[in-house]
Amino acid sequence: MTASEKIAFQGLPGAYSDMACRARFPGMETLPCASFEDAFQAVAEGRAALAMIPIDNSSAGRVADVHHLLPNSGLHIVGEHFQRVRHQLLGVKGASLATVKTAHSHVQALSQCRVWLRGKGIKPVVEADTAGSAAEVAAAGDPTRAAVASKLAGEIYGLEVIQPDIHDSDENTTRFVVLAREPVHPEPGSGPVITSFVFRVRSVPAALYKALGGFATNGVNITKLESYMVDHAFTVAQFYADIDGHPEERLVRLALEELGFFSREVKILGVYPASDFRQGRNGG
Repeated sequence: MTASEKIAFQGLPGAYSDMACRARFPGMETLPCASFEDAFQAVAEGRAALAMIPIDNSSAGRVADVHHLLPNSGLHIVGEHFQRVRHQLLGVKGASLATVKTAHSHVQALSQCRVWLRGKGIKPVVEADTAGSAAEVAAAGDPTRAAVASKLAGEIYGLEVIQPDIHDSDENTTRFVVLAREPVHPEPGSGPVITSFVFRVRSVPAALYKALGGFATNGVNITKLESYMVDHAFTVAQFYADIDGHPEERLVRLALEELGFFSREVKILGVYPASDFRQGRNGG
């Protein structure tokens, strides 16, 4: 396939990001990348048309590093995807709950199974990613080691499901953003839209309160707001936000103008159609 038919993700084949790519873009070839930076670079260099990047999880919160990488990537958010995550405890042939002592996986996956693993007395061991853990457990051939990964990863690396669905929450869901070199331009009023941006407030009292006041007075819903430090002295915070609405809509425009007045910098990361998952959750 050509680069225009490829979508990049972080991890090995069988990772949840791989599953999200296949679910959202079944006609595209998935391109495994060693790191988030590599996935971003694959798109920036034209080796892939899109990248599927996890941004937060309903059980474990935001995915580390992504918020720092997005603003300077030169890429644009053009879509979102919500993937239900079902963790399996995978092991080599002959392994069982009686033999398994350690569970290997990405820190997010282990966090999402923390209660179950503790209840079984299995020690979590952090690895680079879920599918990579499955590959390593298969290669080791040790019945005391298991991987927490997808059923697809088990099939790819020849592991057996020791225990299915070990996640602590049945509603365990990861939100992904789809990145591209060029932005999309949905028409105002064409349907539900999400606008994502980052901003830094001015160093004045109540700056954040004032910066966000325009969203309240104009009735614009903020669906996500995260802060994180961007300097080594812990004095400069950057905020990532998702809002409902299009920047060309009057009330959203007014809210963003007020935000800009009280901010040192505002950078739009993407304006894109909202996933149907959101409408289902809101009763739509």
